[in-house]
Amino acid sequence: MKKIGMIALALFFTIGAGAQTKPEDDPRYGETPEDRVECLRNMSIYTEYYKTNNFKDAYEHGWKSVFEKAPLASLNTYTYGVKILRSLYNDARKEKNEELMTQYSNDLMKVYEQRLQYLDQLNARAQNKVTEADVMGQYAHDFRTYNPKVSVSKAYELLRKAVDLGKGETQYYVLDDLMAVSSQRYINKKDNEEYRDALLQDYLDCAGYIDEFLVSQTDDKVIEQATKVKENIDGHFVKSGAADCESLQSIYGPKIEENKDNLEYLTKVVKIMQMFECNSSDAYFAASEYAHAITPSARTAKALGALYYKQRDDTEKAIEYYNQAIELDEDKNSIAGTYYLMATLYFAKNNYDRSRTCLQKCLQNNPNRGDAYILMAQLYAVKHDWSSEPALNRCAYFAVIDKLEQAKRVDSSVAAKANELISSYKKQTPQADDLFMLGYKVGDQIEIKGWINETTTIR
Repeated sequence: MKKIGMIALALFFTIGAGAQTKPEDDPRYGETPEDRVECLRNMSIYTEYYKTNNFKDAYEHGWKSVFEKAPLASLNTYTYGVKILRSLYNDARKEKNEELMTQYSNDLMKVYEQRLQYLDQLNARAQNKVTEADVMGQYAHDFRTYNPKVSVSKAYELLRKAVDLGKGETQYYVLDDLMAVSSQRYINKKDNEEYRDALLQDYLDCAGYIDEFLVSQTDDKVIEQATKVKENIDGHFVKSGAADCESLQSIYGPKIEENKDNLEYLTKVVKIMQMFECNSSDAYFAASEYAHAITPSARTAKALGALYYKQRDDTEKAIEYYNQAIELDEDKNSIAGTYYLMATLYFAKNNYDRSRTCLQKCLQNNPNRGDAYILMAQLYAVKHDWSSEPALNRCAYFAVIDKLEQAKRVDSSVAAKANELISSYKKQTPQADDLFMLGYKVGDQIEIKGWINETTTIR
């Protein structure tokens, strides 16, 4: 004890000298000079025990007194306190002493609560400042981990607050905890629609925040652990059984109309239903359309066009949205892409005139789209009849091949497909003898009239 007393004395003068304030005058250490001297002595005693991992004596001989009587004495009261109490809790758990487990758990929670209470004052003197989100995250995690009787509702409340504060900077294990607790809460009461809706939102948030967290990391070990948590987040959600298309429709369908001006809500519905591939659900269509109406863009209009065509085979509605996309777009390549989509749609519906018109507009905006030339060639092949003479009709295939050759020239990525079609269409061209009887030979130009209305070369 003599040694400890000397350390306390040394600490007394060191703190006093460093802060330019005598400890007996510093209210951080207690209300009276005697209280302050006692506080410094206790700090010294428990610190020595802490350094030797003698956490029980550290807890009993100094730490608890400092924590209760001098909350602003030192940041170490909190950082050391967490380690001390976690260790003592684990020891009590090994001994199956639930009374001590409860005591240490309660004290550990008080550490976090008191640190949050005095966070600004403690940060003012700290070299490395911590955020409320950091402390809340640790608090919530330890509430769930070091607790003999975890209240699911309280755990959820703490974890949700921690994630709301931390967002994309929330520690990965806190995101894991939130999904585990939210899923458990829903499973325990599957008839509670409020819990289901909260679970869906928790999943959206956690799935997004873990991605943000991973992007900001450089430590391989942290990345590995966070990647596992990313998998856990999906696993918790899937195992909960909270979502299928029918249940999502029943949850969101009745609420879409009343939220038709709430972009945040509509976006959430769209994201959740996309994740579960519920793109044919009425709620998905309605939410997508209302969201587009609030913030119309070429991207959303194009998506709606594809949606109506693929999911409902509604050509008229799809074309309406594709035209909107073109009106809203300023990028020529993107506009060309939309015209190409419209051309493929019309082609599939055997409306060849409109398909060609869309392809012409596509190539006006981007002359280097090889796929557009290929589709034009296929259109010519389908409507190759222009004469009462069969051999002349077959000359249309030369114009078809012209388009395929042009596709290869402007876009090497389509060369393989173009060559495959050229090989096929060459077999459809007329024989030289048949053309000779009509006054044509190889190398002559011939005007393909009718719908195609182009000049090509016989070969």
